[in-house]
Amino acid sequence: MSAALIIHQAGPSLTVQDLGRSGTLAFGLSRGGAADRFALAEGAALLGQSDGTACIEMAGMGGMFEVTADCRIALTGAPMRASIYGTRLVWHASHLLPAGARLSIGAAERGTYGYLHIGGGIATPPILGARAAHLAAGIGAPLAAGDRLPLGADTGTRTGMTFDPEPRFSGGAIRLVPSLQTDLFSPAERTRFTATTFTRDTRGNRMGVPLPSDGAGFHSEGGLSVLSEVIVPGDVQITGDGTPFVLLSECQTTGGYPRIGAVLPADLPRVAQARAGDTLRFSFVTLDEARAIETRAAEACAKLPRLLRPLIRDPHSISDLLAYQLISGVTAGDDLERNTP
Repeated sequence: MSAALIIHQAGPSLTVQDLGRSGTLAFGLSRGGAADRFALAEGAALLGQSDGTACIEMAGMGGMFEVTADCRIALTGAPMRASIYGTRLVWHASHLLPAGARLSIGAAERGTYGYLHIGGGIATPPILGARAAHLAAGIGAPLAAGDRLPLGADTGTRTGMTFDPEPRFSGGAIRLVPSLQTDLFSPAERTRFTATTFTRDTRGNRMGVPLPSDGAGFHSEGGLSVLSEVIVPGDVQITGDGTPFVLLSECQTTGGYPRIGAVLPADLPRVAQARAGDTLRFSFVTLDEARAIETRAAEACAKLPRLLRPLIRDPHSISDLLAYQLISGVTAGDDLERNTP
């Protein structure tokens, strides 16, 4: 019988996620998938598997988990307090989770979305080519205590690896390209938009994030003439009260609010990971600049496996081992000569 993941306790928004569904936009279904796609690449690097492998996405809070066979796990995305048998685990790292042990994952310490990856991945039946829950479309459901999820076969063996994650858990600078309606906003309004500091609202979810500010709302010339048309994750709609709303992975597929710009895919995880109260600033880049940024982001993801390092260094790999003071009080001996009267 294949291994399974048992959920004993579940935070308010645990779902199975992968890269989502491509090719369904024409049927009224947005891509969906993980809110932070970088976290999938990180988990894939740590466990040596595809970044399309399904995992558990945890919004703000984790839960209590058990596996029925020894499994490799990796923890990525928003850092959360995790432990096995009360021993704290390093986040952004891979570990062995023994059969029957309880993995406890608490609240996010920074950011919003944390990810639990398991060697072999979550092996629930795919729907329309993906295992990702898409709650807005009624595909899948939040995970709950008592759920038992099948796991795929794990072909890897390595654990105890870590890396330095891309910083994206506290807001910051967000780059945009112009959208179809950017020119409906006056140059003065666009300048004010890029000069404004926005705050992540408490109402954000996987569909999108409203970003209010202290100043007046933003308005376009001819905004009422915009017809409902295709929209995608990253689009920045200006709602009726002038508040920017950044669309995320479970956004609707059409909309009529004017769009002042579109967030680069490389920066969208920074928007998704911002927690309530974090601040964000926008700046426009050209299409050529955006292509270069996206190319560098793809190269960084591809390079992740080469950037892994052991949590505990193997003495055999330390070239200058004899230079370390391995036991307190033991020295190289030459200090005795210096201190002899």
